[in-house]
Amino acid sequence: MYTIFKNDTSIILTDKGNIPLEKHHFLWKDIRHKTGLDRILSMTNNKVYLIDEDLEGMWSQFKQHFQIIEASGGIVKNNVGQILFIFRNGIWDLPKGKIEPGESREEAGLREVEEECGLRSLTLGNFIDTTYHLYEEKETEVLKVSYWYEMSSNQKDLTPQLEEGITDLKWIGPSDLDLILDNTYPNISLLLEMYQFGFQ
Repeated sequence: MYTIFKNDTSIILTDKGNIPLEKHHFLWKDIRHKTGLDRILSMTNNKVYLIDEDLEGMWSQFKQHFQIIEASGGIVKNNVGQILFIFRNGIWDLPKGKIEPGESREEAGLREVEEECGLRSLTLGNFIDTTYHLYEEKETEVLKVSYWYEMSSNQKDLTPQLEEGITDLKWIGPSDLDLILDNTYPNISLLLEMYQFGFQ
């Protein structure tokens, strides 16, 4: 299953046919052409299901309709189990950025997190998951594919990368997580859920 976010709508690609009837669901063979897909993506429902027995084939065809941009970032934890969040353009987010030519996903993730947070001491951990979201940039429809890694640091003096719109950085523990979830992107909420909120 693939979950792609466009604003507050989640588009779920699945090979399961047992979707609840009250949900909006469409057979991929009926809407896979650009005009049909555009109609579906213009809907403002909370969830839209696209169904096909060949999930990977559907995913491959879906991606062909968009410019793909790959990014990499991290869920950075310190030794007391707090997670580092950035405040960018008025919304809480996790540090990440575009993968440059010649970089591995891991190298890009470390570089972007270091640059955005002013970190000098950062350790790479395990791969967590991948998130997807759609947006428009200069009249181009973009599918951003973001790869996320566990990272760790205990650095206290942090410097937000102002030129990237980042105005604040905070280590957040479990008791303050609701403040983040009330003002973050749906794909970040999903990532934190997949990571079990990062608080073990």
